[in-house]
Amino acid sequence: METILSIKNLHKRYGKLQAVKNVSLEIQKGNVYGILGPNGSGKSTTLGIVLNVVNKTSGEYSWFGGTLQTHEALKKVGAIIERPNFYPYMTAKENLELVCKIKGISYNKVQEKLEVVGLYDRKDSKFNTFSLGMKQRLAIASALLNDPEILILDEPTNGLDPQGIHQIRDIIRLIASQGTTILLASHLLDEVEKVCSHVLVLRKGEILYSGTVEGMSTNNGFIELQANDNKSLIAALQNHPNITKIVEEEGKVLIYSNTNIDPSELNKFLVEKSIYLNHLAKRKNSLEAQFLQLTGK
Repeated sequence: METILSIKNLHKRYGKLQAVKNVSLEIQKGNVYGILGPNGSGKSTTLGIVLNVVNKTSGEYSWFGGTLQTHEALKKVGAIIERPNFYPYMTAKENLELVCKIKGISYNKVQEKLEVVGLYDRKDSKFNTFSLGMKQRLAIASALLNDPEILILDEPTNGLDPQGIHQIRDIIRLIASQGTTILLASHLLDEVEKVCSHVLVLRKGEILYSGTVEGMSTNNGFIELQANDNKSLIAALQNHPNITKIVEEEGKVLIYSNTNIDPSELNKFLVEKSIYLNHLAKRKNSLEAQFLQLTGK
């Protein structure tokens, strides 16, 4: 697959503070990548470096396989890394036409992008009449005017109400479905789980996990069991050679293993010990559970 952005061993120091430490990431065309981590984890600094607005301390990054210089490559990138900033007494259409004029883009892109973000019916409304969610959607429309190959978003739903969050997520999915690669930074697990295909988890500038969202949330998962006598069930499970952890929670017995336990084999094992189950279900670890385990919080 075509590599859009390659980051290798990136470091950034602010005096004694190590904001980014040895971060590497390969972004392939057509995927939605999330950089996930709490505030202060290095998400925005990493985005700032690749967008050439923050100087790196060491390491390297290259756009589009290194075939273009950064300033040329950034012409094929759309980005929102700050709060939307438009002229308040100009309409949505006028603001986007001004962006087109500055960047040398045809005005016919304005209607197309307003339709993508669901604001065409408000094209003649002044920016200062927009809600925060509408302002964010207009910013996305502005970032899409040059038909970028990758769209970069820093905390795209920050401060929005539930309806605004839902609208932004739907727009991200729509843009991704049209073939645009997306890189977003977020501290919201729910956001990454719902819109991203890949995730990079950062804490204090260091990578804790890099890979697919599905790969992070599956692992071996756990098996949920219930019997008429859970005490006898737990006692029997303690003799199973592959079970590493047993937890009783809300009337269910949860078992964890470093290997993939076959539910039918487990059921047979328990029947041989005269334990009969009335509930057995194989579950995946939630992204939240994996995140908490990774971050130790």
